[in-house]
Order: sequence, then C-alpha cells, then structure tokens
Amino acid sequence: MINKIQKVKDEVAKVVVGQEKMIDSLLIALLCEGHILIEGVPGLAKTTTVNALSKALGLNFKRAQFTPDLLPSDILGAEIYDPQNNQFKIKKGPIFTNLLLADEINRAPAKVQSALLEVMQEKQVTLGDTTFKLDPPFFVMATQNPVEQEGVYQLPEAQLDRFMLKVLVDYNTKSEELEIARRISSAKFEKINAVLNPTELEEIKASINAIHVDAEVEEYMIELVNATRNPKEYGLESIAEFIQFGASPRVSIDMFKAVKAMAFMRAKDFVTPIDVAYIAKELMRHRIVLTYEAEAEGVTTDEIIQKVLETVAIP
Repeated sequence: MINKIQKVKDEVAKVVVGQEKMIDSLLIALLCEGHILIEGVPGLAKTTTVNALSKALGLNFKRAQFTPDLLPSDILGAEIYDPQNNQFKIKKGPIFTNLLLADEINRAPAKVQSALLEVMQEKQVTLGDTTFKLDPPFFVMATQNPVEQEGVYQLPEAQLDRFMLKVLVDYNTKSEELEIARRISSAKFEKINAVLNPTELEEIKASINAIHVDAEVEEYMIELVNATRNPKEYGLESIAEFIQFGASPRVSIDMFKAVKAMAFMRAKDFVTPIDVAYIAKELMRHRIVLTYEAEAEGVTTDEIIQKVLETVAIP
C-alpha cells in the first residue's frame, strides 16, 4: 500500500517542485479524515499542490476564494425561491465536494469562518430544514497569508481547533526555484494521472488503523499534551506564564491518528516517539493560546512545544 502513496507523490511532483513536508502533511490529514491549515507567503504552490493531489486521487476539487464581503451562503449554498414552481429549491455551494480549498480563509469575517464549523466536524451541511451528508472523503485545506495585516480577520480558537494540522510553508531552495522557473518558462508540464481510487484509499486507511502503538508511546503523547496545560508539573515554570490555554482534547485524538499515518508513510508497522516528535508542532501550534506576555516578548507556540518536547521524558 505504501507504493500507492509513493505513486500519488510522484504524480504531484510532476507539477510541484519540492515542498515534501507540505505534501506529506496533506496526505496525513487526508488519510486521517482531518483538515489542514497552511500558512505561507503567496507563490509557494499551495493551490497547485491540492489541485494536483485531487487529480492524482481521482477526487472532486473546488476552490473558494475568501473575501471580506463573502457570505456563508456563498460557501454552503442556500434555499432559493423558484417563482415558476412557487416553491423553494436548494442551491448547493462549493462545500459539496471531496477536496475544498478555502483560499486565504482569514480574509473572511467570523460569520463565514464559523459556517465551516459544522461541516468540518460533522461532515454535513444544514440548509434551511434539510441536512445533507457530504460524500466521503471530505477534506478542507485552508490557506492564510502571514504577511498582510490589513483586511484580514484572526481565526477564532474554535475554528482553529477543527484543523488537524497547521503547516508553515517556507520558500523553495535555490535549486528548486531554478527548476520551477525552467519548467514554467518552457511550458513543460506533464499530465497528472489518477493512481488511487476511493476503494484503495479506504484500504490504506484500514492499514493505518492496524498499525501498532505501544502503551508507553500512548502515555508519552498524553504527557506531551498535558504538559501544555500544566507546565509547572513538568518543571516548565519558564514557559508557564506564556500559556493562557493549553492544547485541547482534540489534539490527543488527532495525535493518536496522525502518528499512525506518520509511521505508515515511513513504511513501518509500529509507532515510535520519533514519529510523535516529527509531527507534534503541526498538531499543536495552532491550538495553544498564548498570553499577552508571550506576544509582547515574541514567544511563539513552536518555541513552547519545543521546550515541552525537550522536557517530557521519552519512553
């Protein structure tokens, strides 16, 4: 089954140069039935990657550009009155797809962002008196630009908590950027083929569920999460004043699922503490609420998580 995942990555690599971390994170979130938030400056192939991934998986893909004047109905759909038949009918929005790209999600106001809460958690949409179940798999990839401050809205904690992973995307290396420029200038793009069908995707998910996690590793993951809530119990007095709220219970649930997928991606049938440490920041960086003191001193959640990883005993 791991060969199938490698084939998907090979297909995506036809149009995306580098960015292996982002591609791996996308696959982990998809295989764990989670959602992903990607933060990076414009031009880092975020949209291209998810589009290529949908083609390689043979899934439906839609893109919604989030703007300040966007309404919830623009994403979810709405009941529309049909005067010819003298009745209301449902017009479905772009949310009815397999892979939804919520582009620049922090440009939309809170009421639009909140419209995604039910969809991301329950995998269903309520329009009027009717509730529609979305066809699996359903996967939201949201992007946000960390540079601009005007015209953007900070995502509420409840919204952030719905995302399994938050990935920070950096610039390509010089050699990768040279390859990108050469490909685009010469218009050499290979066609992406669908190499995985929904049945095979479900088989891979079953293989991931069967991966063994030792009891000591399970306890280690819970200790990591608990250390963000009660840092003084772990001798982390130096960061206690910087944490307003620690990681939520969803982190523990998502971590148990994500580390199995991480081990699967590394062609192993068991989870090690290395798998946990590799993905811990992506799981927790957006779910820890910092105090004003932390913001004033420029302390980031990644620094908090790094301190926790260095302090909590590894089994």
